Amino acid sequence: MRTIFILLDSLNRHYLNAYGHSRINTPNIDRLAARGVVFDNHYSGSLPCMPARREMWTGRLNFLECPWSPLQPFDECLVRLLREQKQTYSHMITDHYHYFQYNGMGYQTPFNTWEFIRGQEGDAWHGQVRDPEIPLYRGRNSRQDWVNRFRMNLERDEDYPTPQCFGRAIDFIRHNHGEDNWHLHVEAFDPHEPFVCPQHYVDMYNDDWGEDYLFDWPNYAPVDPAAEGPDAIRHIRNRYAGTVTMADAWLGKLLDAMDEYDMWKNTAVVLTTDHGHLLGEHGYWAKNYMFDYRELVHIPLIVAAPGSPRNGTRTSALTTTIDLMPTMMELHGATPSKHVQGKSIMHLLQREEAHHDAVLYGYFGKDINMTDGRYTYCRQPAENSIVHLHTAMPIAAAKMPGKYAEAETGKFLPQTSMPVYRVPMKSNKHHQAPDRHLLYDLHTDPGQTTPLNDAGLEAEFAAKMKELLLRYEAPECQFTRTGLDR
Repeated sequence: MRTIFILLDSLNRHYLNAYGHSRINTPNIDRLAARGVVFDNHYSGSLPCMPARREMWTGRLNFLECPWSPLQPFDECLVRLLREQKQTYSHMITDHYHYFQYNGMGYQTPFNTWEFIRGQEGDAWHGQVRDPEIPLYRGRNSRQDWVNRFRMNLERDEDYPTPQCFGRAIDFIRHNHGEDNWHLHVEAFDPHEPFVCPQHYVDMYNDDWGEDYLFDWPNYAPVDPAAEGPDAIRHIRNRYAGTVTMADAWLGKLLDAMDEYDMWKNTAVVLTTDHGHLLGEHGYWAKNYMFDYRELVHIPLIVAAPGSPRNGTRTSALTTTIDLMPTMMELHGATPSKHVQGKSIMHLLQREEAHHDAVLYGYFGKDINMTDGRYTYCRQPAENSIVHLHTAMPIAAAKMPGKYAEAETGKFLPQTSMPVYRVPMKSNKHHQAPDRHLLYDLHTDPGQTTPLNDAGLEAEFAAKMKELLLRYEAPECQFTRTGLDR
């Protein structure tokens, strides 16, 4: 078996043709969807970028134990286990520069080989002492971002990291299509902001932005109605659409290579994302600070596996990010340990049936959320309640001066006998959180505009959330801070 795992960052399913929306031209995602099984009820687990990736590597919920984190020394890592159990060769191609920052490091080292494509966002790449001549702009563009893009031909696809990632993946296929037992991880940072691509992709969406300032990277803040009206929102959505379409075009070149070498008969392809992104919906830009709307957590997943009788169909089974690791293990005939919390979705490629009855999702220290596929339940922390960060690699100490002085060390995590730091931190509620927990019926209120007022139903969901927290061996603080009696 050969597996290709394709990960795009911030890919919003609510804009994709494959999910019944025609906002963006994505013929190659559609092409993959026609070859595989489309998962209609797939959810994020831990957000944002690195917490999601740690889940994909380990099959365990990250946000209950720690925030943005390196790969921990006790983590049971997918590709390391594949190599140990099945001698599977693994190769990583990515432009996601967070893997190579001090607070997200270690994720590439378990691979046999890896390639890092430079230049996304504020990647500390090109050195330039003199300040660049920065145009008039609005948003969160950084100095380094301007330096990096001024070294590019912005109208040439091949100057962008995403096309380079897919180009390197095609090169890997050309050299290794005749071999067996390998895993290729292809990851592009796009369509994560800044929403930059050659203009011809944006022109596909009839963008008519006429302002005299550049706007391709909104602040992580509520939409400013005085300065960011309907024209600005439409412009950002067009730029996002252009960035997705560029990624889709280069995904198509990879699929062409698979066609050329007749790889579909013995190669499984998985395409997904870490989370969505708000582009003015609900009055917000971006992610992280607001309520965890469906646009952020209800994400795409497409799996095309050789010989699956359900290829070309859809499944309504409830799945989540932690399921990806055990699925990859099963594809290669390997066995995850008892510490893996996710469940392989391979049975859903054979027949339509249930998977999870409910799943948890959220950010470390913020709300704990749950869905059963119909309802979503948001359990908010008590004011000034404490949550514990757990880590064996306290490299984030510089960002939390004084906090590690309050840390304890001990064997606090059930998946390891290794002592870890346990650091107390304050919980935080989402932006403009009301003084109540939130329960929504997605069938009658898909926009999550009117929370239900049903004490009996909320009690059922609170009990189910407690059951899942116990099942996933959540630290004691997660019960205490949310008022769930263990």
